[in-house]
Amino acid sequence: MAASLWRAVMGTGGGYGGGGDPAEGCVEFWHGAERTGWLNKQGEYIKTWRRRWFVLKQGRLFWFKDASVTRASVPRGVIPVDTCLTVKGAEDVLHRQFAFELSTPTETMYFIADSEKEKEEWINSIGRSIVQHSRSVTDAEVIDYDSRPQPPPQPKTSEATEPSA
Repeated sequence: MAASLWRAVMGTGGGYGGGGDPAEGCVEFWHGAERTGWLNKQGEYIKTWRRRWFVLKQGRLFWFKDASVTRASVPRGVIPVDTCLTVKGAEDVLHRQFAFELSTPTETMYFIADSEKEKEEWINSIGRSIVQHSRSVTDAEVIDYDSRPQPPPQPKTSEATEPSA
């Protein structure tokens, strides 16, 4: 799945880097990231664990073999967070400390952080990015309940409208 996500991202305006116009989908991952750090990632096909340098920027989670990321670096993979449904702890699933998972409609990917603090920070950062880049609700669809017109008050009816005889 990550490979197909990679192809989808790479197929649109370069998908990353290249110094192109960010409005066309290019992300300058080599500087100014929202979050960076080491995580262990489980392989897509061969389920071994590999230590990778992760960069979260502009709604994409990139990973690299080493931390010296430059304009010329080629990511080992990328996940557009707008395809993600959840990010949550996965210690009970993997039976490993500091584990968390990132799920899309078709796949669940697993990661292991170096500490509980790092795990929580990654979950929070990715979660924020999912919300910010979600296509499920656009600005035009958001209802501001405080500023919408209120219906006029309904007249109260009284059960005893006529005096009884």
